[in-house]
Amino acid sequence: MYSFEPTEEQQMLLDTINRYAVNDLRAQAYDADEAGELPARLIEKGWELGFLQASIPEAYGGFGDRSAVTGVLAAEEFAYGDLAGGLAVLTPGLFATPILLAGSEEQKQKYLPPMVEAEWQPFTAALIEPSFDFDPLDLHTTAVEDGDGYVLNGVKMYVPYASTAEAMIVYARLGDQTQGFIVEKDAPGLKVGERDKTLGVYALPLYRVHLEGVRVAKSDRLGGAEGHEFAPILDASRLAMAAMAIGLSRGAMEYARDYAKERDVFGVKVAQKQAIAFMLAEMATEIEAIRCLLWEAAWMVDSGKPEASKFAYLALTGAADAAMMVTDRAVQVLGGHGYIREFPVERWMRNGRGFAMLNGLVVI
Repeated sequence: MYSFEPTEEQQMLLDTINRYAVNDLRAQAYDADEAGELPARLIEKGWELGFLQASIPEAYGGFGDRSAVTGVLAAEEFAYGDLAGGLAVLTPGLFATPILLAGSEEQKQKYLPPMVEAEWQPFTAALIEPSFDFDPLDLHTTAVEDGDGYVLNGVKMYVPYASTAEAMIVYARLGDQTQGFIVEKDAPGLKVGERDKTLGVYALPLYRVHLEGVRVAKSDRLGGAEGHEFAPILDASRLAMAAMAIGLSRGAMEYARDYAKERDVFGVKVAQKQAIAFMLAEMATEIEAIRCLLWEAAWMVDSGKPEASKFAYLALTGAADAAMMVTDRAVQVLGGHGYIREFPVERWMRNGRGFAMLNGLVVI
């Protein structure tokens, strides 16, 4: 069974990320949300913390080994500062982590060292599709074998940094499997559309991507010509999104709690109102319960347990529901102030709504 006590190395990483999340991400979140853009230096500073680099073995340019438990701990701290900023910093992981998990040796040697040894670069991935019945295990985007390669056709949405990406992993249905394909920038038939206008995460640039007869070589199929298992990648994405939902929820709950303890209404602190106290207690309880489920799911992934996929899915669904409940109640606790943009809870509520549909936006 996993331990509830982080290792010394994990705690050092978490403390470092937390300082960045609070002092940098959260401090600039309002301005970034209003401008619809994150400062490049802010993203680079987060990249320099070395979270992804510490997940890549030395053989591929990194200085550590991947741990799902460490990943969820770190992802929670990034989102505790700001969801859009955390997603931006972790965007290269959408490309690097699937290659680490499922790529061929040739792909690992080609892509991982240049990524982890350089400054932050916009490598990304395209999974989500604009259809009401979107299912990552039954995609509408298709890959058809054609001679010495594959031809991709379909439409993707919510692809981070697609307009400037050096390369992306496009997930498509090949037969009855979901498979990833590495598509370099400027590939013929690859068209990046307008930036998506979303309810939340304004500062993170998300785009639609159209694939019209995009040809990729068999060597650019993730894992090589033999392909790969998709489950480990999907599990890693679900764990990451669940962790970020918990981080956002924690930020909203703590902000609402502190506000309620300091705010006077008719001579009484808001937190002394029984209805508010019960509300805050339920918010905190939900966060702690889902976090335990998430940690167990991450431990199962690290341990190779066959039921890991089930628990990763449960963790995400639970965390997505918790994020909506907690952020909505945070707005209620602040009363009229909760509806004003200068207070962060309305942004957290808008961001929290996205967890139900943004699975595939981060992989740890």
